[in-house]
Order: sequence, then structure tokens, then C-alpha cells
Amino acid sequence: DKIRQDKLRALPAVDEVLQALRRKSPNGLPAEVAAECVRDTLTCLRRQILEADDAEAVDAVEITTDSVARDALRAMGRTLAPKIQKVVNATGVILHTNLGRAPLGKEILEGAASVASGYTNLEFDLETGERGKREAPIEGLLQKLTGAEAAGAVNNNAAAVLLCLSALAAGREVVVSRGELVEIGGGFRIPEVMRQSGAILREVGTTNKTRLADYAGAIGEKTAVLLKVHASNYRIVGFTEEVSVPDLVRLGGERGLPVMVDLGSGCLIDLRRHRLSGEPTPADILAQGADLVAFSGDKLLGGPQAGIFAGKREWVERARRHPLMRALRLDKLTLAVLERTLLAYLDPEALSGQVPAVGLLLAAEDEVRARAEGLIARLSDRAKERLRPRVISGASRTGGGTLPTQNIPTALIALRRDPSPDSGPDAPAALRPEEMEERLRKMAPPVVGRIQDDTLLLDLRTVFPEEEAFVLNALESLAEDAAL
Repeated sequence: DKIRQDKLRALPAVDEVLQALRRKSPNGLPAEVAAECVRDTLTCLRRQILEADDAEAVDAVEITTDSVARDALRAMGRTLAPKIQKVVNATGVILHTNLGRAPLGKEILEGAASVASGYTNLEFDLETGERGKREAPIEGLLQKLTGAEAAGAVNNNAAAVLLCLSALAAGREVVVSRGELVEIGGGFRIPEVMRQSGAILREVGTTNKTRLADYAGAIGEKTAVLLKVHASNYRIVGFTEEVSVPDLVRLGGERGLPVMVDLGSGCLIDLRRHRLSGEPTPADILAQGADLVAFSGDKLLGGPQAGIFAGKREWVERARRHPLMRALRLDKLTLAVLERTLLAYLDPEALSGQVPAVGLLLAAEDEVRARAEGLIARLSDRAKERLRPRVISGASRTGGGTLPTQNIPTALIALRRDPSPDSGPDAPAALRPEEMEERLRKMAPPVVGRIQDDTLLLDLRTVFPEEEAFVLNALESLAEDAAL
């Protein structure tokens, strides 16, 4: 107890530590942050002393003004460092929701940043000198790319659905197939989003079978919209039946009701030309007669987070005039990035180079394999011996709730840190795949892989060429770490 009390009395005053911090950082420190970090450091030390089990543990707690200042300075570094940081995505999941979905092109970002860093003509018509329409630049591009009469954008696809149903169906019924009421990321469910619009859901059919007669039988005086939700993040297979967009459009025309399609992923190119699963595009849906289509900007489109609604002018304008439009509208930086992403689609030959998500999706397996073999060749002999990397065939995934059954052929770097049977008693201990994954994840920058069949896998499909040096350094460090 006496040793414990002596240690507690040795804790320096906050002001004393702050003076030491100022000597260590003559250029100045944020006063409030510094004081808070010093207090937190002293609180942690006090807890260590009080909770120590014996005199030896108490005596081991270092207490000097300089040591406290050092610990407080480290705490300040953690406090002032941005928490959102660069991550090397070696999982092979292209639109990885947890890692920010679609990566953005450097030229697109640089162009948008140069505009958004100053004043812009965001809502100013340079021709007339009058107030302009915020979404005019992207509307023209979306008209070209989708064939829509009009278009608008809000902050994500769920918001686009919410806005359109609020404008078209508040207090009235929306007829939708029971098999299309999906759950999206984070546990959010489309039916709950729809109900927030004030619309009344009229579910028809069963989970696996919905017929046109089910829709027709549900239409009544309160019906406002016929809604179809594309299965972008799931598939129902086997004994199934669903109503096509053209059939639903014909029914809507007969009953004087608009047909809206929640497309979800928002692909703007024909993936079948690239030996991938066919995914309907907004242009396809509108060409089939749908009145409105809603889709994401940060999934297969490859742009920033946004929700786009496009279709016949009457319905788009009704959505635009709704009060929610202002609450959900895009800021100038997102609009600038979205405009430049859409502009890239006007040049199909250069698209893969300008929109990274498209380039990653369409990269050939042979190209990924050559990069993986090249990276292994650049590893030191020591790293090769200890990590025993090899290239195996595997599959990348699109992710982001898109193309759920599509496996994209790829080449993977497989790491399995088993002890060598002839390496002697002093050989490095084996590292489990989970341990290797954690150590790579905690490096700077973090390298995130995936574990499958008790093996750590790195997929260079989702690693940009300029990031290969980070992976190489991380593997070299892991090899040394494995020897400890």
C-alpha cells in the first residue's frame, strides 16, 4: 500500500506535463486536445497503479514528467490522426461495402476537387446570369446514357426510392411482389424504407411465385404505383415465376398507373459482351416502358454514393418538387464527381481507365495472374521460404449487393505459414491464417485479404498496380514477424 501511495503521489500535475509537452513541440499544440490527452493519460496511469496485483507490478509503472508527456503526445497523435484512411483491398471483392464500395478515378477526383475547392456555377446559369438548376449537368448526361426524358439524383438509392414514393404514393397503395421485398446492407429493409414514404404496401404473390393476375387483382381506388424491385443482391431459383417489366407496363397502361422499377445496382454497360452475367441497365428498363427507374451511383456505375431516378418527365418533376428533395440532395463535390464519372461513359474505349470499378471488373484472369506471379518473384528469398506463397486459381466477386451468383475467374496469392519439417528446432513458429490476416490488417497502410480453406488469400484484381509495393512491403514484414 505504501508503494502504491508513493506512486500515486508521484503523478505530475497536468500543468507540469503540459509544460513538458510544449518543450517537446515548440511549434505549438492544440491547447484543449493537449489538456484532454494529458488528463486521460494520468487517469490511465492512476488506474494501472490502483489495479496492480502486487508491489512489483506497481513499481513497474513508469512515472516521470517526461514519460507522461511522451504517452500524452502519442495519445494526441492518435486523436488528431484521421480515422478514415487508405486501405489496400486484396479481398477480390470489387464493390466492397465495408471498404467504401466503388473506388474513384484519380483524374475524376482531381477535376472535381479543383472545382469544389472554390466557387462554382452550382446553381447559376452562366448564359443568362440567372439562378440555374443544380442537377442540369448530370440530367443531360443521364438522358443520353439512359434514354430518359428527365432525371435527378439524391444521396443514395434508398433515398431515391423514398423520394419517388413520397411524391407519387403518400397515403396510397404501392403494389409490389412479396418475393421482391428485400433487405439491403446494415440490416435495413426495403419495406421499412418504403413505409417511411407514407405509402401503403400492398404485397402480392408468394416468395417464389408472383403472376400478373396477382397485380391486377390488387389494384383498387387507392392504388398509386406498380413497383418492381430487381433482385440485384439475391436470387430465387427453382420453382419460380415473376412478372416482366413489359407485362407490368401493359397492366399499368390499362389501369392508368405508373410503373416504377428499383433497379439497385445501376449498370450502364452490357456486361454480356464481357462474358459476365447479364444485368439490366436503366436504358433497358426505360426502353421496356417503365415510367421511373431508380439505381445507385456507387455500385456498378462506379461513381460516388448517389441515388439516381430517371424516366418520364411528369414523374421525375413530381419527385423534384417534393420537399424531401432538398433534404436528400447532393452536395457540389459529389455532383462534380458524378458528372465526371458519367462523362467517362461517353467514351467506351477509355472507360476502364477512367472508372476503376469498371476496369477491375473487366480485367482478364491472365493479367491478374501475371501480376501475382510478378509480385511473388520480387519477394526476398527469406520471405519466400517463410511464407511459401503460391499462385492458385480462384474467383473474385462483384460485391456491393450486385451480381450475387457471378464468380469472376482470377488468380490468388495463397499464404499458409506451416512450419517446415526439416528446418530444425529453431525454425519460426507457424502463424495461423487468422494471425497473418490480422497482422497485415494492422500495417500501414492496412492490407486486407480473405481467409478460405484455412489459407490466407490475396487477390490482386482489387489491388491497383501502384499499391503492389505496399503489399510487397507488408509480406516482407510479415515474414520477419513470423520469425519472432
